[in-house]
Amino acid sequence: MEKDNGMYTAFDGTRRVAAGTRLEVALALKRDGRAENVLIFDDETGRQVDFDLSGSLEAVAARLGAGQAAPEAPRAPGRPKLGVVAREVTLLPRHWAWLGEQ
Repeated sequence: MEKDNGMYTAFDGTRRVAAGTRLEVALALKRDGRAENVLIFDDETGRQVDFDLSGSLEAVAARLGAGQAAPEAPRAPGRPKLGVVAREVTLLPRHWAWLGEQ
């Protein structure tokens, strides 16, 4: 996730209930117990956005407060991981018999 310096505004109906950065708005909504029935808008684009307000205040702050990507680990020498996951292979008895003959 890239650093987010944008400003957001939250509304409950026609009433503005919070404004500020992503973290400030999320914490204000969480503190006030306004996690539901609130619309949050990106002030720059006017688009509606959703914040994950689940969990405790600390969890919300940890999730949204970083606002920047975790530093990447330096690349190790050798082949890169290709995302292949080893799986157990199950064969039918006739396939095992064929392999046994080879």
